[in-house]
Amino acid sequence: MWPNRRLIDLLNLEFPIVQAPMAGAHDTALAIAVAQGGGLGSLPCAMISAEKAREQVGIFRQRVSAPVNLNFFCHTAVDADAKREAGWKQRLSAYYGEYGLDPAAPVNAANRAPFDEAMCALVEELKPEVVSFHFGLPAPALLARIKAAGCIVLGSATIVREAIWLEANGADVIIAQGAEAGGHRGMFLTQDITTQPGLFALLPQVVDAVKLPVIAAGGIADGRAIAAAFALGAAGVQIGTAFLRSPETTIGAAHRAALAESADDGTVITNVMTGRPARGVINRVMREVGPVSADAPAFPHAATALGPLKAAAEKLGRTEFSNLWAGQAVRLGTEVPAADLTRVLAAAALARMGQLAG
Repeated sequence: MWPNRRLIDLLNLEFPIVQAPMAGAHDTALAIAVAQGGGLGSLPCAMISAEKAREQVGIFRQRVSAPVNLNFFCHTAVDADAKREAGWKQRLSAYYGEYGLDPAAPVNAANRAPFDEAMCALVEELKPEVVSFHFGLPAPALLARIKAAGCIVLGSATIVREAIWLEANGADVIIAQGAEAGGHRGMFLTQDITTQPGLFALLPQVVDAVKLPVIAAGGIADGRAIAAAFALGAAGVQIGTAFLRSPETTIGAAHRAALAESADDGTVITNVMTGRPARGVINRVMREVGPVSADAPAFPHAATALGPLKAAAEKLGRTEFSNLWAGQAVRLGTEVPAADLTRVLAAAALARMGQLAG
């Protein structure tokens, strides 16, 4: 038996395992598989249109009868700074020359949009059981509409102060995101990545500070880590990196190889890929320009100039400019189908907790 059933009962899940929404790395297939395995499937919506999100939810509903989580970003949009973007492209000019690319050629702007009126209307239409947010929460009027639609709201916190803010401002569940986690830091009340706590330091402090159920996220990839999170007061876990090599993700062969070959010290927090701190497998541009650079334009505009380089390198099977988001437990990932992996993780966690109880 799970020692804490708050998340299971609140979300009507078989297992308290949330599949992390990983924009650009998966679509409905992974969410469906995790749901079939008894966990909460998540669909990242920050890089797709409302029409595409509607289509993905439709596919999910056709394939499985289970709750679904739609994930959005809540950052404050910042206009591109032409001078800073030009400087950033100049910083990358040697790479453009190496790949025979014209730095003056027009490029598509990076697409990572904050939650807005259109997406709120979509949520009201689709009524997903769960809506989760990164970088805080949407404006109070939008959040009220989401909750009126019957959705459970999850918010990410990287420090205790953010968890307290989320509880006070309408979240129903807190995701405690440790420094180990892959992808973007959910930070919104701090920008100091040097002081972000690791999960197992952060988690018990968040549990003590709020009354809401707490989901543990960061470096969790096997039953031992799940059991440890529950021992520290978690009501559930959010897992991303462990699912990345499952066949249901959309990442390419070079990305899969990089994950398989990465060591425990193979990831780093960087801002050069998007302009906002995120953890990923170390690549060439992270090593040579960063991992943290003051030259990188504000989120998400740093990704714009990298776009042509990423496309050119990937055509050659290289990941030199690709954002290979992954957490510090990347070595524990496997190629097991996601539904099977969800069940295996849950069974291993329960077995470990039973051993500890005995």
